[in-house]
Amino acid sequence: MERPITILFVCGAGLGSSFAAQMAAEDVLNQYNINAKLDHVDISTAASVQPDVIITAQNFQKQFETFSIDEEKTAIIYLKNIVSSKEIEEKLLPVLREKQVIK
Repeated sequence: MERPITILFVCGAGLGSSFAAQMAAEDVLNQYNINAKLDHVDISTAASVQPDVIITAQNFQKQFETFSIDEEKTAIIYLKNIVSSKEIEEKLLPVLREKQVIK
């Protein structure tokens, strides 16, 4: 079995909204039967971890631009509504195709 894709959910404190986004994404991942390792952290921790995908709220985009994250390795997805399974699906699936997790 191939290694699961690692997806990190990020918010200011690493608690509430990132966990809510993680739960919304789990619905999408389960629907497509995608093997993923999920975690949620605060924004300062996110810069030191190297997941395959980071999912965060749009309002953190400026902060992420100050980090030196290798976007060749880590895709960053910014959401308007972090608990929208529909938005997560629309933005995550193309990234998963690009990383050849799904066809």
